[in-house]
Amino acid sequence: MKKIVITGIVASGKTTLARRLSERLEIPWYELDCIVHYRTSNERVKRTPQEQMRVIKEIDKQGPWIFEGTDRGSYQSLYDMADTIIFLDPPLWKRKIRIITRYLKHQIGIEQPHYKSDLNMLKMMFQWTKDFERNRSEFEAKLKLYKDKVIRLTDNNNLEFIYDDEGG
Repeated sequence: MKKIVITGIVASGKTTLARRLSERLEIPWYELDCIVHYRTSNERVKRTPQEQMRVIKEIDKQGPWIFEGTDRGSYQSLYDMADTIIFLDPPLWKRKIRIITRYLKHQIGIEQPHYKSDLNMLKMMFQWTKDFERNRSEFEAKLKLYKDKVIRLTDNNNLEFIYDDEGG
């Protein structure tokens, strides 16, 4: 595994898994939200799809990578570029608890988000989760196109698949 995409819906554990894999495999990881949106001194600015792909291609030139984020049309070519696609798919109840927990951590200052964490964003996270579940079959169909590359996990703690890939 040298080029890995970790995908899943909000609060599925993508960032945690990316961090763990990055440490274990000694490969840099990138949050796709930070590629889609970059921060200036005053605000968050959204890159165009072309700008996003330019940044991704620059990272790709540097060697191995891990990208993690939700599924977006603007960087679909990552699925082709990757040698491994990890779909992190914990149960819906667990994701809902994580959304609320994350929001509370932001509000009391335990974690600092890359975005404005307010009630509107909380509502949006639940809406994205609902939309994902409603359109899950479309996403599953997309993954079938890459079936030889896909690893499906319901838990971001199990890294046994790495040992299988390394022959250990």
